[in-house]
Amino acid sequence: METEVFEQWMMYILVGGLILFMAFIIWDLAKKSKAGRLGTAILFLGLGLCLFAFLAKPVITYVIEVTKGIQ
Repeated sequence: METEVFEQWMMYILVGGLILFMAFIIWDLAKKSKAGRLGTAILFLGLGLCLFAFLAKPVITYVIEVTKGIQ
């Protein structure tokens, strides 16, 4: 296995694991603070928004590159 392929796989696996761990932290924070359903939703929305932005960036970049070729 080449170094570039290994690095690409580890990027997806480790960052994915980090995202899952951060989701667990948010859930645990909501549970310990007894936030309820609305509070939990607000916590996930507020704290999880940065995760969404991190995941949306490659998708948006791909869409822009694909549509640039169509024009």
